[in-house]
Amino acid sequence: MKIMSINAGSSSLKFSLFDMATEKVLISGLFERIGIEGSSYTLKYNGDKIKVEAELPDHSVAVKILLEKLIELQVISTLEEIEGVGHRIVHGGDKYTKSVMVTDEVIDDIIRFSDFAPLHNPAHAVCIKAFKEVLPKTPMVVVFDTAFHQTIEKSRYLYPVPYHWYEDYHVRKYGAHGTSHRYIAIKLAEELQNENLNIISCHLGNGGSITAIEKGKCVDTSMGFTPHAGIMMGTRSGDIDVSIVPYVMEKEGKSANEIMNDLNKKSGFLGVSELSSDSRDIEDGIKQGNEKCILAEEMFVNSVVKYIAQYYVLLGHVDAICFTAGIGENSIDTRLKIVEKLAPLGIKIDVEKNNVRGKFAKINSDDSTVDVYVLPTNEELMIAKDTMDIINK
Repeated sequence: MKIMSINAGSSSLKFSLFDMATEKVLISGLFERIGIEGSSYTLKYNGDKIKVEAELPDHSVAVKILLEKLIELQVISTLEEIEGVGHRIVHGGDKYTKSVMVTDEVIDDIIRFSDFAPLHNPAHAVCIKAFKEVLPKTPMVVVFDTAFHQTIEKSRYLYPVPYHWYEDYHVRKYGAHGTSHRYIAIKLAEELQNENLNIISCHLGNGGSITAIEKGKCVDTSMGFTPHAGIMMGTRSGDIDVSIVPYVMEKEGKSANEIMNDLNKKSGFLGVSELSSDSRDIEDGIKQGNEKCILAEEMFVNSVVKYIAQYYVLLGHVDAICFTAGIGENSIDTRLKIVEKLAPLGIKIDVEKNNVRGKFAKINSDDSTVDVYVLPTNEELMIAKDTMDIINK
């Protein structure tokens, strides 16, 4: 069974085509700058990387080129070989607690929830329609990033603000990265042959979130009403005192939208270091003695440790702390600094075991009170699996 996973942005389309019998990626790629001058697409196939400059006025054109290339490269012989398409959707509000088959109602809801994810949901809806136009008979599934977090109790997802904000405007915690955190929960349970694990999942990339998972279910997560909340990130500030917003608005003569743009796109690693949003550049700066890079790394580590400690208390008993995503999987130094700060909880790292990148590994010392793992995430495979399961049902 061949299943395609799709992750669309406002001007991009990322895809992977899986052979679900082996869970092998047959081909993957990225269409960039859709609707913008200088558009192109990149395909990864049979160990080769192909980049082509192409006019991509909209997602429909990108989808048509993608499907034509699959046949041209003989990945498939006919479009009927694609038995399902799974679409990653950033926001499903509080309506969707699991992945579902695409219907007109679902597409309408994705558009309706655009206020919560204005840069993502409209693009997702456009992309789904583009695929339905070219593959009208192929079943399609949507996988919501917010769905995994819908098991959080009301006392934890509500904010201490006027209650009618929740009733009238749906102001509450929704979380993000749910597809990744759910993959980690399932995969670690498989690796350890234990479905009753209490896990603190640390998805640390350019965007990052920490999630407390109790026996496979999310009980709390660091991101909130939007992906801006929680830990410090590449360009996002994470948690701040909201009074900063009107204060700086007045000082700099900026609108609320301009300040939010600063907090979302000019803060975090980039804002503190004044160098880069990329953690690899920050690490290089640290090696060169750049004080602002050192400060940015310390602030990032502190923000992660704060949430791990909080969720350690919330869960009562923690079986595993799991690092995933770009920083979590690859930054040996950052993992070391985080775990070293968890020493008061008896959590300890083994320096030699921690010397690993991008593969599953147990990195704690033998006398650690909690096991610590590196586990690469695979959101695309999670989307494909959900799609296959729903189609088979």
